[in-house]
Amino acid sequence: MPRFKLTLEYDGAPFVGWQRQANGVSVQETLENAIFAMTGERAHLQGAGRTDAGVHALGQVAHADLSRRWPTFRLAEGLNAHLVPHPVAVLKAEIAPQDFDARRSATARHYLYRIVNRRAPLTLEARRAWLVKPRLDVEAMREAARTLIGKHDFTTFRDSQCQASSPVRTLDRLDIQGERDTLTFEASALSFLHRQVRSVVGSLVEVGAGRWTSADLKDALEAADRSRCGKVAPAHGLYLARVDYPPDP
Repeated sequence: MPRFKLTLEYDGAPFVGWQRQANGVSVQETLENAIFAMTGERAHLQGAGRTDAGVHALGQVAHADLSRRWPTFRLAEGLNAHLVPHPVAVLKAEIAPQDFDARRSATARHYLYRIVNRRAPLTLEARRAWLVKPRLDVEAMREAARTLIGKHDFTTFRDSQCQASSPVRTLDRLDIQGERDTLTFEASALSFLHRQVRSVVGSLVEVGAGRWTSADLKDALEAADRSRCGKVAPAHGLYLARVDYPPDP
């Protein structure tokens, strides 16, 4: 039974998140329905990351086993036809090794968070970025962000409903690009805690707005106390940008 690796892009706004749920339409369910419409098979999709409601993806990865060895171009084209009108696209379909697992085989996950820093309301960027009106000090945020790089107990920046067995994670990268109106936070790690990126971004905005200092952020991290987290950034500014895997043998 061939295993297929799918690279996906989607607008998270209309969905309850990646994972199939009883309270609304998920990205996973939408894709599984497209697979059934095209192939007649009820396949199970395993995603690399369980993005929350409203979170977008530029490079989500999932795998599924199908009984037929479909030509990959035809599979991608067919699924995209059946995904209309949902804002989900299969960017690429590939045959994967039988031991490939979209979640467990990943070596790094890369997220982007976008902020538009201005007074005027968002029009083109509505549902695509977080509007922050107070002028942010980007250099202060960059300095504070450096304290979060490396291996830490991220309890402060972990959702209270997070099901991970340990709050310890290694944050490999946390960069802030841009200078004025548009800021992009780039975070990379093997794995993240539930709402870790949004919690970190929200707390860095406290620094940028002058309500916290870099030392305050460091103290919040070391407290390992969720109540010390700043405002959690909204979901609509977050993007799962890319997932890395070992090179093919």
